[in-house]
Amino acid sequence: MTKNYRIPLMLFSITALVAAMWAGLIRLGWHWPVLQPTLPLGHGPLMISGFLGTLLILERAVALGVRWPYIGSLLSGVGGLLLAIGWSEHLGPVLLTLGSLWLVIIFVVVLRQHWASYTLVMGLGAVAWLIGSLFWLFGWPVHTFVLWWAGFLILTIVGERLELGRILRLSQNTKLAFNLAVSIFVIGLVVMMLHYDIGIRIVGLGMLFQALWLLRFDIARRTVRQSGLTRYIAICLLSGYVWMIVSGVIAMIYGSVTAGPIYDAMLHAIFLGFVFSMIFGHAPIIFPAVLELPIDYRPSLYLPLILLHTSLTLRIVGEFAGSSWARLWGGLINVIALLIFLGMVAPVRQLFGANNNS
Repeated sequence: MTKNYRIPLMLFSITALVAAMWAGLIRLGWHWPVLQPTLPLGHGPLMISGFLGTLLILERAVALGVRWPYIGSLLSGVGGLLLAIGWSEHLGPVLLTLGSLWLVIIFVVVLRQHWASYTLVMGLGAVAWLIGSLFWLFGWPVHTFVLWWAGFLILTIVGERLELGRILRLSQNTKLAFNLAVSIFVIGLVVMMLHYDIGIRIVGLGMLFQALWLLRFDIARRTVRQSGLTRYIAICLLSGYVWMIVSGVIAMIYGSVTAGPIYDAMLHAIFLGFVFSMIFGHAPIIFPAVLELPIDYRPSLYLPLILLHTSLTLRIVGEFAGSSWARLWGGLINVIALLIFLGMVAPVRQLFGANNNS
């Protein structure tokens, strides 16, 4: 019974992902059919709010073990679907923004039940998503708020990593260094609204410090020495932290870029390199938890991971070198890597088998 309402929410999320990838390729310059006129403009919102927002609320709802949080996943899932098909200019964005608000409400409840540094950081991530969504809803230029959306994902992920790191019994100085790195990042987001160039550079410094902290203190440093799924997850995580360093360094050096190749490189280093490395690493755990279906680890999962990093490197090198073919083909192979991974971890046969058994 539990799976009956989780599966449609997961499908909403995946639909937004596919639509976002198609929109991204059109924006890159591939002359493919535009399924509806506003789709290319929906690339970022579909990927961040429609796909990742829906998925992260769903994951949080499963962890809490109660039903009311699923409403947030439904709001963002339906909002992403409406945005993808171009039905209603305003309803999709409104529902996606309400989904972000719902996640804030979820973390208010979580923090009242369990106040800890990691839940506070994840709660700040939810607030960052809501702030970015409100700016988007009211028509602000994308460059002014897209890093708030990045903050949503970064703070959610680093908060989860800190939570898992409790078993390491980190020293007070180590925890202080973590809090400092997060504080610099959040201060940068706020300063960015007052002075864009300075704020972007502070955000980049915050990303750099968080990534260096994770590379030094995350439990992945230890688990990478193991084998099988444990080692695979650790490699995904550690490689993602490297991409956050890349994005942070670009932000620190170039500051107030608002469009163009460098802007694209900075954003995709964090959204593709960092975030999707985390997804590749956590999907074999999250999918079984959400859908209550097993996913078997196999070494071939390294194929899409290698393809993702290789193609993203090609794309970013192309951005800096002014090579349109490298950008185009790097972006296309990014999408191929994601589709291969999705095909490898989506438990299609188990789902149909479960339905047939029922």
